[in-house]
Amino acid sequence: MTKVTHVSVAILKNESGEFLLASRPTGKPWAGWWEFPGGKIEVGELPEQALVRELYEEIGIVPTQVQPWLQKRFDYPATHDSSAKTVHLHFFFVTQWQGNLTPKEGQALSWQTAGAVSVEPVLPANVPIMKALALPSIYAITNLAELGERFFFDALQMQLTAGLRLIQVREKQLDTEALSQFAIQVKAMAQPFGAKVLLNQELELAVTLGLDGVHLSSKALLQLKQKPADILVAASCHNDIELAHAQALAMDFVTLSPVAETNSHPNAKPLGWQTFSSLMDNITLPVFALGGMRTVDLPQALASGAQGIAMQRALWSATNL
Repeated sequence: MTKVTHVSVAILKNESGEFLLASRPTGKPWAGWWEFPGGKIEVGELPEQALVRELYEEIGIVPTQVQPWLQKRFDYPATHDSSAKTVHLHFFFVTQWQGNLTPKEGQALSWQTAGAVSVEPVLPANVPIMKALALPSIYAITNLAELGERFFFDALQMQLTAGLRLIQVREKQLDTEALSQFAIQVKAMAQPFGAKVLLNQELELAVTLGLDGVHLSSKALLQLKQKPADILVAASCHNDIELAHAQALAMDFVTLSPVAETNSHPNAKPLGWQTFSSLMDNITLPVFALGGMRTVDLPQALASGAQGIAMQRALWSATNL
């Protein structure tokens, strides 16, 4: 049986949204490579206890606000200075701490921006995490059909101002001309905020309109042989088969649903958080929990291995504005 080393890993985020990377000290395997701070979980320790200990030993801080995130397994090959090993990584967001950052092991420290990492090389196990960090934690799905133009665009402006950065235009009731006009208006409002806009299903139309990407149905996903280039490509998933296919195609991200009961699909059996979490075990691409989600569900989604939550009705309701 392969021995697995469990490791607690901290994603320290500052007020600017940057995250901290540290270089591997001289004398350790993979010396000079960049990684998130953290270290091995000792026998009898809980992952969060190991996180606290390692952060103090490595960089002299004590975390005071910690959010469990995803867990990932990675097989490291043998190198000239280390043997092959398998690690099980427990990731935590750390947004507040006490103490001053001090490189106690002689390592270099660097604050980095998601999607624009300037240090290298980065440890292989951390590469997919970098991709996930470049995405926000909320994925909005438009709901023009129920809200009407006036309320929807007012709500969109308020959510963009509040930090919304990822939007799917999904309005199946509109013909091509009306859909194009609506999508163009959403894009025009989103662009000043740097928010990305994806179009449901219509890849060619998304390209024509200059949108940032397309969101495919699960049926379209399973028929796809190669991920389109030069555009964000997301997809809807509902089970392990669809997730595996999305991962094989290296999709940019997916939704997994329904997690809870939802008005959109009242007859669908909810996955629940336990099943959702188990489906995340072997998935490295970012996954948004969808179906009955509200903003209060975000901590549970993160703790279950999700990138975040996707919402259609709840996001635009008065209680979320």
